Amino acid sequence: MKIIQWIYTLYSGLVFIALMLVFGLFIVIPLLISQKGGRISFIFIRLWASIWSFLSGIRYEVYGREFIDIKQPYIYIFNHRSFIDAPIIPLAIQQEVRAIGKKELSKIPIFGFITSRVAVWVDRSDAESRKASVGRLLDILKKGISIVVAPEGTRNKTDQTLLPFQKGAFRIAVETGIPIMPMAVIGADKIMKRGSILLKPGKVKIYFSPPIDPQPFQYEEGYFDLMDKCFNRLEGMILTYL
Repeated sequence: MKIIQWIYTLYSGLVFIALMLVFGLFIVIPLLISQKGGRISFIFIRLWASIWSFLSGIRYEVYGREFIDIKQPYIYIFNHRSFIDAPIIPLAIQQEVRAIGKKELSKIPIFGFITSRVAVWVDRSDAESRKASVGRLLDILKKGISIVVAPEGTRNKTDQTLLPFQKGAFRIAVETGIPIMPMAVIGADKIMKRGSILLKPGKVKIYFSPPIDPQPFQYEEGYFDLMDKCFNRLEGMILTYL
């Protein structure tokens, strides 16, 4: 069975690379021409993610899209347990988005070059890098584009439902008044288990809840209370649907 899984993983990896090569220019060129080209780029990003998932035998079920107003920008927060989250985001979210990611991912050949156009890279060990990333995220939100953040700060490799949240996304929400949209991802870590690069086919379920309004938390250090509310909401969603 291990040999079959290795073959499957190699096959999925090659398909991933091939599709990135096919769709890469269609993703990059619209954004090079104009920042407004992001909508076109995301059509091809979703096409890439859909075809790769189909050919790899990975299926998705999305619940709660009725809570999303596509004309309203959000700060999406999600539980991060697997590298398979990358194609989940454009398939689940029917908006143009920008995601924050670890700077190390930008160094991956082809993938790093293409995703750099739609990602905000941050070196979490560098205070200046973290500060600069917050500034970029604020600029993106001001343009009416949603952002996606994993508030745990890293991939959860523990048995805890969630790792403690970092405050950045919640400070941004309080400062801008942009609502937070919790997004619970269930089953991604079964497709790619913690500490392994091996893949297997399967189903991922994604749940959205009603957005959380940051307006009531616009007082000194109110973002801590907002962070606690978001943590409890996302944890409750995961435990309900797990």
